[in-house]
Amino acid sequence: MRHEPYWWDDAPIGASTDDALPARVDVAVIGAGYSGLSAALTVARGGRSVAVLEAGQPGVGASSRNGGMCSEVLKPSFATLSKRYGRDHALALIKEAREAFDFLPTFLEEEGIDCNYVHSGGFTGALKQAQYDAMARETEALGRTTGLDAVMIPKAELRDEVGTDLYVGGRLMHRRGGLHPAKYHAGLLARARANGAAVIGNCAVTGLERDPSGFRLTTARGTVTARDVVVATNGYTGAVTPALRRRVIPVTSYMIATAPLSPNLMATLMPRGRMLTDSNRLLCYFRPSPDNTRVLFGGRPAYTDIGPVEAARRLQSYMTTVFPELAGVELSHSWSGFIAYTFDRLPHVGFRDGVHYAMGYCGSGVVMSTWLGRKAGLRVLDKPEAKSAFADIEHPTNPLYFGKPWFLPLVQAWYQGADMIGR
Repeated sequence: MRHEPYWWDDAPIGASTDDALPARVDVAVIGAGYSGLSAALTVARGGRSVAVLEAGQPGVGASSRNGGMCSEVLKPSFATLSKRYGRDHALALIKEAREAFDFLPTFLEEEGIDCNYVHSGGFTGALKQAQYDAMARETEALGRTTGLDAVMIPKAELRDEVGTDLYVGGRLMHRRGGLHPAKYHAGLLARARANGAAVIGNCAVTGLERDPSGFRLTTARGTVTARDVVVATNGYTGAVTPALRRRVIPVTSYMIATAPLSPNLMATLMPRGRMLTDSNRLLCYFRPSPDNTRVLFGGRPAYTDIGPVEAARRLQSYMTTVFPELAGVELSHSWSGFIAYTFDRLPHVGFRDGVHYAMGYCGSGVVMSTWLGRKAGLRVLDKPEAKSAFADIEHPTNPLYFGKPWFLPLVQAWYQGADMIGR
């Protein structure tokens, strides 16, 4: 079992050489994941010189480690969003998340990025009848109020969607898709460079100071000055931007890949090639590999670092609960990466302490990082298209939080208890 992402087999990280570090640019972007490259591509096409500074190899973080699942769904319910921001702004947030979902495949086609994108639909399984009933009520209400494109799948039709008897039914979301995340990153990196952006790996930013012309960034490879800065570090946000570090919570997410399975078994387990998850609070998510030969299974069996071997053991245990047919099947890969949650469970784009930023995707990073990275770039360019409902909400923190999530074991224990009683 290899302790690195399955995705790297087809799209190795660090396959291209780094660009030279310029002495001065119009825009410095910190972080070379989807957000940073999307912002860099946008400002480069706007006529600005740009350098993207990455602490490791470009793409080594969550952009090449995630599940490659694409969704328009925000974590808070419509009722919660309406209570916080009012009905109109709640609808604006939902509308923009849908625009972001629609933008991604159009962007891939226009840019010529081949990353195995499929509009597959997604299915969420309910483990308890009470969860199914609540899901059905929510689906009906959201269909009326927000136009949610979803239908409930009863137990009798479950195996048309996923080959398990674990669930009592679930919800089919038509507007979901999947892609190969490392191929997507490689394509986005190539497009940013082709449009003039310099992307420099192994170039950690260790200092960020104001100067008369903008900012002076001290890095592992030297110093660069920039008029504007975009911070796009998400789950890897560090001490160099302390105010932003206090507003994102790094959470470890783990994945495993099975060895190749027979076509008949894949057709039984995942007959429609959906992106899959269930109603547990300790989230798990799973999907077929792009070539439909493996099950890729992810989740958060722990909110702290437990290592690839223990993570694989825990994920495999739950995977075989869902799919007993996979008992004894070998695993080929086990890996992990950091996503970023926020205290309001919403993505954010904004301007703080003189820098632009986009981060905090709460597990919806493939779609929202591309979209909000672009929005951050448009904000640098002062374009009217930069307007975003996600920029018009406060980005909260907690008075006792300074970047080290000491409370995550408590959250995990509470989620485990809630899952046990089916709440």
